[in-house]
Amino acid sequence: MVKPVRAIAVVAMASMAVAACGGSDDSGGGGDGGKTLIISSDLPLQGASKDASVATNQAIKLYLEQQGNKAGDYTIKFQEYDNSTAAKGQWDDAQCTKNANEHVQNADEVAVMGTYNSGCAKIEVPVLNQDPKGPMLMVSHANTNPGLTKPWEPGEPDKFYPAGKRNYARVITTDDYQGAAAAQFASQDLKIKKCYVLNDNQTYGQGVAKAFADEAAKQNIQVVGNEAWDAKATDYKSLMGKIRSTGADCVYLGGIYEQNGGQVVKDKVAVLGPNSGGVKLFAPDGFTGYTDFQKLPEAEGTYLTFAGLTTEQLREGGGAGAKLLDAYKEKYGADPGTNYALYGVSAVQVILEAIEKSDGTRKSVRDAIFEGDGLTISATDSVLGKEIKIDPKAGDVNAIDISVVIMTSGVEKFHKAQPVQGA
Repeated sequence: MVKPVRAIAVVAMASMAVAACGGSDDSGGGGDGGKTLIISSDLPLQGASKDASVATNQAIKLYLEQQGNKAGDYTIKFQEYDNSTAAKGQWDDAQCTKNANEHVQNADEVAVMGTYNSGCAKIEVPVLNQDPKGPMLMVSHANTNPGLTKPWEPGEPDKFYPAGKRNYARVITTDDYQGAAAAQFASQDLKIKKCYVLNDNQTYGQGVAKAFADEAAKQNIQVVGNEAWDAKATDYKSLMGKIRSTGADCVYLGGIYEQNGGQVVKDKVAVLGPNSGGVKLFAPDGFTGYTDFQKLPEAEGTYLTFAGLTTEQLREGGGAGAKLLDAYKEKYGADPGTNYALYGVSAVQVILEAIEKSDGTRKSVRDAIFEGDGLTISATDSVLGKEIKIDPKAGDVNAIDISVVIMTSGVEKFHKAQPVQGA
């Protein structure tokens, strides 16, 4: 069983260098007991996502320290992989491919926590799936594109599992729910009548924009435009002028902030006015947790959805999550700057439980989740404050939580929980 989180003093532990991918092993390890196994994170550590990724890794390392860096009789070492590049300033296809191959080659590594971006996961999962010593397990805290686990685009999800067995799970819900919930909130709470939908032309953005637009039509919101924005453009004022001519009372940005989202938001406000005014601005969790976005004056009043429970909700809920947040704040001086941090810990809880039930091999770690009845983390132990159960057939989590937050004075302020009608 996963041990309950203990709010204990953090003891400095010696770092142990691990060679692979330029990653670092910061959580310590060693000690006596069983074999030492490596679990890793695979996140963008450069660009606008850096702060969120660093906070997630810090929360994971703190949790592992609290567990004595153990899972059953196994000693756990933690290694960080970076799937971004300085040149691109975000996740990179080639780097994701490189990381996937290095996960497989890293002899003592048994599972991956990640990725953050769904597009990167779609590159890495098939490589891990064909691992001759596996398949190798990946558990994501942040991938929300539905196609990784269920039919979405042609060939999905089967094309990600060429070995014929699932090896990918997640502790976060999916964009078919997130997009639908956003449209339901827009219609029922804000009485939106016309909306212009934009996407960043990436896997995640296209998916969540499609889910929003499909549900908007069911909610009697007229979708007066639906197109991609050019992330390389320097100015979007003409695009916003076109949107103004449609009479739209909302703009939905399906995408991630790194895709020049800041300039899109600036030009939306310049042409269409403040987000608290007549033309509301909506965005999904691809815009949450970014310090640069939070600092933008033009971000004020933006409605954001998060496909889970916010840090604010988890702190108020008490239990294991609140205790870990207390310890995190004591060590780092503030709560994590991203709602995904505790979801990263939740994914690690799933991995540790799988390791405890295994014989220490990649195959058996994967089998602990995908064979039999699946894997469950109790509500008492879970840092998410509720029972977490992974479906062994698909890899999806049982919890379908969507939160609405609003940008208020540079802070993502929790607004309401948004149940997904029809879920």
